[in-house]
Amino acid sequence: MNFKIIGENIHTTRSIKLGGIRTKKIDSKDVITYRKKGDNFSIMEIPDHFENTQPYKQGQLKHFMIAIWHGMNGNKDQGIDYIKWEIERQISNSASYLDINVDEYSYKLDEQIVAMKWLVNVIKQNSSVPVSIDSSNPDIIIAGLEEYNNHMRPMVNSLSLERKDLIESILDYDAQVVVSAASESSMPEDSNERLDNLINLVELSVTKGLKIEDLFVDPLIFPISVSSAYGKDALDAISMIKDKWPDINITGGMSNVSFGLPKRRLVNDVFISLAIDCGANSGIINPVESKIDRILNIDKNSEAFSITKDMLEGKDEFCVNYLSAYRENRI
Repeated sequence: MNFKIIGENIHTTRSIKLGGIRTKKIDSKDVITYRKKGDNFSIMEIPDHFENTQPYKQGQLKHFMIAIWHGMNGNKDQGIDYIKWEIERQISNSASYLDINVDEYSYKLDEQIVAMKWLVNVIKQNSSVPVSIDSSNPDIIIAGLEEYNNHMRPMVNSLSLERKDLIESILDYDAQVVVSAASESSMPEDSNERLDNLINLVELSVTKGLKIEDLFVDPLIFPISVSSAYGKDALDAISMIKDKWPDINITGGMSNVSFGLPKRRLVNDVFISLAIDCGANSGIINPVESKIDRILNIDKNSEAFSITKDMLEGKDEFCVNYLSAYRENRI
C-alpha cells in the first residue's frame, strides 16, 4: 500500500538524553554525536548558554533547538549539517513530507517566525520531499508558507475548528492540510465526538474550495496508559471517517498511543498496523523508529501482537495483562 509518512522529528520539542548513546564527552565537554559509522562520527557542540536551561539540568538536550540556534547564530556548518543528516534519515526511511516545528525555539513570536523561515530554507535546499509546516500559531504557519513559496506542494499541520481562518492561506498556497478532530475549545471525548467535529470542519473546508483528497484527517490519538478506551476510540474513529469519506486521507500522531509504556516500539507498530486495517493511509511518525516495511509485515499470529492488540482495543483495563507479559519477558 502507499502509506504516506509525515516525518515528525525536526521539532524543537525533541530531546535526547544527556549522557546517552547520542552524546559523548570530548575534552571534558559534552557534545552531540551523529552520522556514526564504526569509530567515525560527526559532532555538534552544545552552546554554553544551553547548559543553564531547565531541560539540560534535567538531563535532556533539545537537539533540534540547538541545531537551529547554531545555524542562525553559532557554528552554522554544524547546525545545517545536523539537520541535513536528519532530512536524509527521514527520506531514506520513506518520509513523504518533513514536518517542521519551531514553537519552542523562543517564546517571542518574531523570533519564532525568523526561525521558521530559516528552517524552511534549509528544507528547500536539502530535501527531495515537501515540507509540512507545523505550529500552534497560524502566523508562524503563514510565514513558513510564504518562505517556502510552493517550492513543492506543502502540507499544513494543522487546521482545526479553533482556527478556521487558515483555510484562506491554505488555498492561497495550494497546500494539503492535516485536519484536526478537536472542537473549538477542547479535545474530543470519544469517536462520535471526533466525527461530529470533523463533519463541521470537512464540510466547511470543501465548501471553501479545498479538495477532499487534499485533506489528511487526524482523529487525535491519546496515550493508552491514561485510559484503556483511548486506543479503541481512535481506531473506531478511523473506521467511521473511512466510511463517511472513502477518498479522504487518514493520518495521526501514531506514537502518542504508547506514552508511558515499556516497549513503545511494539505498541506503536501494532497500533499503526491496526489503524491501517481500519482505513488509515498516513501517519505523523518518525520513520527511523517506526519502519513501515516492518509494520506492514508484522506477525499478527504472535503472542506479542495479540497481547498488545487486546490492550489497544480496550480489552485490557489499566494495561494489566500487557505489563504482566512485559515483566515475564513474553513480549
